[in-house]
Amino acid sequence: MGTGGRCQGLLGNVNKVGGAEIVAICDVYENRRAEARAKLAPAASEHLDYREVLDRKDIDAVFIGSPDHWHVPMTIDAVRAGKDVYVEKPVSHSIEEGARLIAAVEASKQIVQVGYQQRSWDIFALGAEIVHSGRLGQVALVLSSWYQDYLRNFGKLSPVDPAKVEWKRFLGSAPDQPFEARRFLQWRWYWHFGGGHLTDLHSHWCDVIHWYMQSSRPESAQTMGSVYAMKGWDCPDTINAAWAYPGFTVVYNGTLVGHLEGGAIVFRGSRAEMRITRDGLAVYPEGVLAAEKTNFPDPVITARSTGDGTIDHVRNFLDCVRSRKAPNAPVQSSVTAANAAHMGNHALRKGRAVSAAELGM
Repeated sequence: MGTGGRCQGLLGNVNKVGGAEIVAICDVYENRRAEARAKLAPAASEHLDYREVLDRKDIDAVFIGSPDHWHVPMTIDAVRAGKDVYVEKPVSHSIEEGARLIAAVEASKQIVQVGYQQRSWDIFALGAEIVHSGRLGQVALVLSSWYQDYLRNFGKLSPVDPAKVEWKRFLGSAPDQPFEARRFLQWRWYWHFGGGHLTDLHSHWCDVIHWYMQSSRPESAQTMGSVYAMKGWDCPDTINAAWAYPGFTVVYNGTLVGHLEGGAIVFRGSRAEMRITRDGLAVYPEGVLAAEKTNFPDPVITARSTGDGTIDHVRNFLDCVRSRKAPNAPVQSSVTAANAAHMGNHALRKGRAVSAAELGM
């Protein structure tokens, strides 16, 4: 349901894992439905209205790759229809939606996996073991970052045929507005449909930080950011945000004008520092170098990732559909990761620090 690039990637992993048949493709854009069916499931039926998919008795589970503002409505409708759900992150589009989603999922008997694939990724499981072992000592500061390059191709939008887009259906709960190709294709960077850096990128890292630090409720947040290069967007292309948790601080830095370094999390502890990315991790001991030296000591632990955790995340979901065991990235923890991102966006848009209490978190 929502078969853009990300969902097509997920469905490709369904085919690789095996043991499941893709029987329906649903999207508001006719060309995208046809593309997904041709590439992934030639025998599948095509649907414009996702409710037609949920009405089918031969369907056990759905994958939701729609824009963020559709995640909660689609997921709630799906679990009430007796379907298991794999839904992309962030699981919600607002803090208010999170509690409503949790209540609906807990009232059902359905499996819901959220697309925080680090929860099924070998390198991140190792990182959790290291932090939980106490090897880093007291961690007071966690630095997260993500750098991507949208600028290089900003003026090269993929062609879209507006006559084949059901724009009103795409808008859903969003305010009425004229069709614009950039809003349709880059919806993550418009407040009505997405939440920019913090929901799209940092929420991945936030979920890992909550998992490792065993703390998921920030007390306050402050954010700065602006649109410097991607003119026309609502959400900043460059941003700095900080959250105060009980006992530690989390910082996120991101920009979309260059991709060197990619994405990383650094856990700074009293005994060691751990840097982890989707490529691998390294742990550097404290107390080896003289104070204020800028080079790093030799790492005491290094490890490389063996691949992309998304396929294992999809496999975990399908296994849970069969076994009825809890999935690796359940709704409850995923809502807290989304809420931290929403909190940072509230601070950005209000132009001041915000507290959990004032946002009802």
